[in-house]
Amino acid sequence: MSLTLRHTEPAIWSRNFRYYFTARSAGLLSWAMLPVAVAAGLLSDGYALDVVGYAMAFLIGPFAALVLFGGVLADRFTARRMMIAADLANLVAHLLLAVLFLHGIDHLWQLYALLAVAGTANAMFQPGAASTVPLVARDVQGANGVLRTSEALTGLAGPALAGVLVGFGATGGVMLISAVAYGTSAACLLTLRLGAVPAPPAGESLWRNLAAGWREFRSRAWLWGVIVIWMFFAVLSWGPLLPVAAGVLVPEHGATAFGLLNCALGAGTVAGGLLAIRYKPARPLAAGAVAMLAFPLYPLGIVLGWPVGPLAAAQVAVGAGLGFWGVMWATSVQTQVPGEVLNRVHAYEVAGSVGMFPIGSALAGPAVTAFGTDRVLLVGAAVALLAALALLAARPIRTLGRAGNVKST
Repeated sequence: MSLTLRHTEPAIWSRNFRYYFTARSAGLLSWAMLPVAVAAGLLSDGYALDVVGYAMAFLIGPFAALVLFGGVLADRFTARRMMIAADLANLVAHLLLAVLFLHGIDHLWQLYALLAVAGTANAMFQPGAASTVPLVARDVQGANGVLRTSEALTGLAGPALAGVLVGFGATGGVMLISAVAYGTSAACLLTLRLGAVPAPPAGESLWRNLAAGWREFRSRAWLWGVIVIWMFFAVLSWGPLLPVAAGVLVPEHGATAFGLLNCALGAGTVAGGLLAIRYKPARPLAAGAVAMLAFPLYPLGIVLGWPVGPLAAAQVAVGAGLGFWGVMWATSVQTQVPGEVLNRVHAYEVAGSVGMFPIGSALAGPAVTAFGTDRVLLVGAAVALLAALALLAARPIRTLGRAGNVKST
């Protein structure tokens, strides 16, 4: 816990947390809009599903590849400086994306390059986003619940706004809104007063810093166990879902309906985040894994041809499970890993959990061509179910207690 926090301040809503909450919410709004705007915008402009998959891969690929270095750089230059620099890079990238969509995409490499810049910026931002939470709030799980609820609300508003604007042919407008949001985030982060923060020993090389983070990561069976399971889930279920779902739902129901379905996912995540603020289970990862059992509902609903209403209900259930799991996972990492290595350990867990996503996204189009949409979605549903069961079956994950009451590592 940060020494900069006074116990007389609120457990969650301290001055620092209010500014951090505003910054994080602005960035999350932009991140929620971007995939839907790009996917729906490309499909509406007549591009094939393969192009959508490659676009998602160029967005997530650099993030997954560079987030480890983001963790080391956050330790060396402080997380706040790295996050501000990342926000400014995202601001520029989104302004150029706005120009690209307003003018028309002459060459796809321009789109891919700008998405790669956005992914790289988020790789520099993400490690510090996790390690900052214990520095700005005394109730870490409550703060994570609030942030997850914010993520859900932005996930609710962002895809809906993006879908509506794309439906009116204003994909460039989405990018302009995102640019303003990143500027707001950078300004709020500038106001934080964090004082001294944990850091690695001076004089160590980048590779020694990475090695130290790896030792801390692999020493915790519950931590790397979750990541191994998540890697299979990401490449076979989570990664392909957005482009495959877009390829089915946008032609059948339109870009606006697709945005609203992603909006329903955000509504469910609000419920999951609010529940996580109040409910503090003795075994957080086990409780989160139970919540993840809802994930297969959405891909199954698409295969079964459900109308938009039932699909939206499925997305609410999926979002509630994801929201609750996310708080349980983030709080476990932030409270059980020492602050001086938290940026790097978080970078390893993000790289592992997200690293397979671009592979799954890029393979979505070829997989649909080879096996058909229904088979790809059914495999994704089955893998999601097996992943949740694997989390419950693994003893170090299932028995991990709350901080100060650890059953197994």
